[in-house]
Amino acid sequence: MTKQTCATILLLAFTVLLAAEDKSQTYKGEIMDDKCAAMASHDAMMKSEGGPKSAKDCTLACVKMGAKYVLYDPDTKTVYALDNQEKPKAFAGQKVKMTGKFDETNKVLHFSRIVPLG
Repeated sequence: MTKQTCATILLLAFTVLLAAEDKSQTYKGEIMDDKCAAMASHDAMMKSEGGPKSAKDCTLACVKMGAKYVLYDPDTKTVYALDNQEKPKAFAGQKVKMTGKFDETNKVLHFSRIVPLG
């Protein structure tokens, strides 16, 4: 076997390995705070005296009080903890699509992309 053949085989094997390791998926839901997501709604906060009047205001207020940004999928009633707590701020209270990998061990979504849904 020539050096060029060995190099080609190694390059191909490395490419296949990298492709197999990339398990990015798409996740959809609303950027919420973990407290409201646990209740599947902003209703309790928004009905309180002087409470926020929108999902965005509610999420931002709760995070300001110590809550964490999460992705809440209402279809599956799943709450995804997010590794990055800065990027979601711009999407607070919005329905979004995220691309990333869910870390089963730590129960955290490591996302690389976030875009608003229609």
